[in-house]
Amino acid sequence: MIEDLAKNLVELKKEFAKIYEGKSQVQEVIPKSTTDTFSIPQQNLELLHQFATKNPIYYHSFELKVNDVDCIVYEGDINKYWLNSIQHGSSNAPFSPTWIMSAYIGALYAKELGFSEIIDIGSGDGRIAFCGKVLDMESYSIELDDILVDLQKLLVTSLDFHPHCSDATTFDYSTLNLTRPIFFIGGLAQMGGTGLASGVLEKINSELKQKSGWAFAGTLSPKYAADPKGEAGWGTLIENNDLKKIQKITLPTVWTFHEPDDTPYIFAESG
Repeated sequence: MIEDLAKNLVELKKEFAKIYEGKSQVQEVIPKSTTDTFSIPQQNLELLHQFATKNPIYYHSFELKVNDVDCIVYEGDINKYWLNSIQHGSSNAPFSPTWIMSAYIGALYAKELGFSEIIDIGSGDGRIAFCGKVLDMESYSIELDDILVDLQKLLVTSLDFHPHCSDATTFDYSTLNLTRPIFFIGGLAQMGGTGLASGVLEKINSELKQKSGWAFAGTLSPKYAADPKGEAGWGTLIENNDLKKIQKITLPTVWTFHEPDDTPYIFAESG
C-alpha cells in the first residue's frame, strides 16, 4: 500500500508539473478527499490541509483536477526562511521542504515498520513530525533556526509535535525517553546531511542506536557528487555506522519540482 501511494504521488506530481501555469517559488498539491489512488482517511487529509492553510509559507491556494484527482494547490515562498536558516554557523543544511503529502507517506511507512516515535531532525516547519502526530505516533521536532521554530509553534494546535529549538548534534536525546524511534534527517548527504546525521549518531547511546531507524533524503541528480557506496548519497554513512537498508521510497520534494527524478528516501536500521 505504501509503495502504491508513493508511486501515485510521483505520477500526480509529474502531471501537475506539466499543467501548472503559476509562477510561485514553491508549489504542491494535496487531494481534496479520499480516492482509489489516495486511500487516506478523510480526517487525515483535512489535517494536512489545515497544516498548509495555517502555514505562513503558503500565500495562495486554488482547486485543480490533476490525473482525475480533485486537489488543492498551495503556492508559497520560502526565501525568508531559507536565507535565515543558512546564517547559523552550525547549520548543516538550509531549509527546503519535502511535500506535505510526501511527509505523510514517509511517516506512514515509519509507522508500518513498527517505529513508535518520529524524531524530525533539521525539521524546518515540522511537517514530518506533524504527520507523525496525524498518524498517532509520538513526534519531536529538532530545529536549529529560531524563526522556523516560531513558525512551528503557530502550527501546533491540537497536535503537539514538540518543537525544540536546538542543534541536533548536541541535543540530549535521553530526555525524550524514546522506545523505538526513527530519525528523519533533513538535508541531502551532499548538502550537509552527512554531518547532521553523523552528529546525531554520535550523540545517541549504543542501546538507543540498536532500537532506532533512519530515514535519509537522497538524490540522483548529476549535479551532486555520487557516493561510491551508492544509496543516493548515503551509502558510505550507512556502511560506516553498521546500518542496514530496509527500503527506498521515491517521493516529491520542493527541490525536485522541475526535475525528472524525485527524491529517494532511504530507510535503514541497525544491521
